[in-house]
Amino acid sequence: MSKRNHFLRITNFIGLLFCVSFINAQNIDINILRDINVNRNTSLDPAFKGITNSALPISVATPLIIYSVGLIKKDSTIKNQALFIGETFLVSAFITTALKYSIQRDRPFNTYPDIERGTSGPGFSFPSGHTSVAFATATSLSMEYPKWYIIAPSFVWASTVGYSRMHLGVHYPSDVVAGAIVGSCSAYVSYKVNKWMNRKRIGKHKYLPVTLPNDLTANIYTVKK
Repeated sequence: MSKRNHFLRITNFIGLLFCVSFINAQNIDINILRDINVNRNTSLDPAFKGITNSALPISVATPLIIYSVGLIKKDSTIKNQALFIGETFLVSAFITTALKYSIQRDRPFNTYPDIERGTSGPGFSFPSGHTSVAFATATSLSMEYPKWYIIAPSFVWASTVGYSRMHLGVHYPSDVVAGAIVGSCSAYVSYKVNKWMNRKRIGKHKYLPVTLPNDLTANIYTVKK
């Protein structure tokens, strides 16, 4: 057997394994969604609609409120925290939109007639935009205010937003998981980028010229604690 034929057989085998794995994953995905959506308690639909509709307003309002507090207190640290949270929201929204239009996965209620849509679900499915911005807000808020009474409610809310998308039949479980990953990673990457940029900015002003009383000039080393 030539090396080329051997390589082609291995490639075909790997491709077959991938297809089988994808089909199994898709079956698990829709089965979980059916358990959540088809068997749901419809009396809870209004509550979950309220939760799902809270994702965007809370994600936008959170940095605005924090920034307003910073303005009132004239505290640049609080304002920078608000800017970071707002930046994370924008990054997650951008990445989510790019993935949606790149992958173009149909909504589950369009593919499976037994899935009942409990709210509007325009556009593509993967990943979940509501879940993404909710987890971006929860993660960035928790990073800036690492207290249990901030972290716990933030992630409970974000997780409930993700569950509501499945309860209402507009997203697969994999959409929700991907949205949570995108949102959380957006916060982490934004945090690291901001930290790196701050170090670079401080490094440029490491040595400051100071005029002494005798009109002599010296360089002093400044350390920011």
